[in-house]
Amino acid sequence: MMPRAKYAHLMENPDVKRWFDNTARGSRITADVCLRRLGSFCKSHKITPKEFAALPDKELYDMLMDYVSAQEKKGYAGNYINSTLKALKSWLAHNHREVKIKIKIKGIDETPTLKDERVPTLPELHRIFLAGDSKARTACILVAHSGLRLQTLGNYLGKDGLRVKDLPEMNIENDRIVFSKIPTMVIVRKELSKAGHQYFTFLSEQGCDYLKGYLEERIREGEELTAASAIITPKQRKKPFIRTINIGDLMRQAIRQAGFPWRPYVLRCFFDTEEMLGESKGVVLRDYRQFWMGHKGDIENRYTTNKRRLPETVINDMRQAYERSQEFLQTTKSKETSKEKMTQTFNERFLLISGLKQDEVDKMDLSAVSDDEIRKIMRKFLGLEAPNGAKQKVVSVDEANEYLSKGWEYVAKLSDNKVVIKMNSNTIN
Repeated sequence: MMPRAKYAHLMENPDVKRWFDNTARGSRITADVCLRRLGSFCKSHKITPKEFAALPDKELYDMLMDYVSAQEKKGYAGNYINSTLKALKSWLAHNHREVKIKIKIKGIDETPTLKDERVPTLPELHRIFLAGDSKARTACILVAHSGLRLQTLGNYLGKDGLRVKDLPEMNIENDRIVFSKIPTMVIVRKELSKAGHQYFTFLSEQGCDYLKGYLEERIREGEELTAASAIITPKQRKKPFIRTINIGDLMRQAIRQAGFPWRPYVLRCFFDTEEMLGESKGVVLRDYRQFWMGHKGDIENRYTTNKRRLPETVINDMRQAYERSQEFLQTTKSKETSKEKMTQTFNERFLLISGLKQDEVDKMDLSAVSDDEIRKIMRKFLGLEAPNGAKQKVVSVDEANEYLSKGWEYVAKLSDNKVVIKMNSNTIN
């Protein structure tokens, strides 16, 4: 049953339907809320929408102000009362009626039900993860670790949602879920974005583990996953996608079972807060955090202008920044660095020291560089001889400024206070 079903009979009035359809072109959610508010108001006042819109000014204003006073006495929040007034004014505007008098509402900006709400700590978040089943756990971590809105997992009408294809670095191989890169990219298509633009974020190592477990569980149960398959499915498989309200129910149940009274949205607030903490520690850029949250900004503008493409160097830097910020997000420790990753890191450092540029190193398969090649590079480095004949030195950061002013070039950073510089053959010592 759709949220507006209780007042569906109002749509029999062609004018009400025109108003609803026009509002829905901007937002279906807003249209449904407005219809409910109008229907509830008219029912309590025993009047039809058409009769309400035809009232004389004085009678109309008196009815609206009396309604506000009555609702305040009943203890309704100012924000709720204002929501009803907005819906009524929208209906009146559709009928070429304008409410010129200012109707004041007490506590219009207050949200009493949220005043004691806070973001969970890492141990509390871990309790929430463990309280839900594999589906709830996956939904919760996608919101808490990727900053996704609930409507991204499943939209309002349950006609679309996050799909397997929206995680381009995730593959299905022999009934197993495999990630080519972790943290892995999560693309939010414009159809699932509240702001109406496409963007991407990342999912943590812990999130990939939860997602892998959930999807492989579905495969074992006989489901055939394809690129178009929903990441989170509804309880009843009559529709391929889950609705936003049911995503909220799923997450809320896990939160309640963990012993907390919070809304599901608090998990997105957790992501924002923890990434902001990472920003204060110099781990992640503010622009990156805003982009991952789906907010408009410089990176979003560049991403949109370039037809949803960013340079690989920028994407890699964003991934590395997110990886560093995982310590603020994850409730479990990351797996120890693999031998292969250690080798790649070691090789990258010496290739940069040898005089190669970062973009040249990025094009190489660092795991495939042989030990002989590394030894040659090390001999050249220890001999202070670069491939192009340039001399190299290891100096302190304070000394580096003096050398750079004489024409030396920066090569790489060795530690917090040591850097490698090189002198070209035409540099005067």
